[in-house]
Amino acid sequence: MITVVGIGPGGTQDYLFDRAKDAIAAAELIIGSERQLKIVPANKINKCRQLPRNLDDLAVFLTDHQNEEIVLLASGDPLTYGIGKWLTKRFSSEKLTILPGISSLHYLFNRLNIPMEDCFITSSHGRIPDFSLLFKLPKVGIVTDKVNGPYQLAQEAVKRGSKTIFYIGENLSYSDEKISCYKACEVPDEDYQMNAVVMINEG
Repeated sequence: MITVVGIGPGGTQDYLFDRAKDAIAAAELIIGSERQLKIVPANKINKCRQLPRNLDDLAVFLTDHQNEEIVLLASGDPLTYGIGKWLTKRFSSEKLTILPGISSLHYLFNRLNIPMEDCFITSSHGRIPDFSLLFKLPKVGIVTDKVNGPYQLAQEAVKRGSKTIFYIGENLSYSDEKISCYKACEVPDEDYQMNAVVMINEG
């Protein structure tokens, strides 16, 4: 059985649900990135394995160890632009349990005290967003990558004359968490760390 555990923002165990903690405690094998594995209790460290860089290698590894109780750690929420979707296409529901976590966007909206029920959620990881759509919508939450990050999004807003306010959350829930607010024309060209962005389009 593979249990995918959404670890939330990941800075501490504070945002882990009880079922997630129980799954980690019962696991025979825990897979995650170096950063994710830091939340694992000290008495389970010997059960930890580094997440393979290649997803095909991960699929082979999971298949080879399918007789063990495996926990696969996932940042944020596994089914909100996470690894959950990839896993559902490769493993049956009988072999796969997904435990939700708090996504970085959920966390950021709540840190900002901004309601998110009318928000459009998307990602720019490995894809080019539909910029024409994004800047027509009143409220957008987006997780970004190095190619289409906060600065690149802001330039697209400026190009379209959109009056967009950018809230940029970096290293959310970690000790070096940083949340910044800019008008589109003010967003700096920087190397943003593990970021999520809330865009409010004011017309």
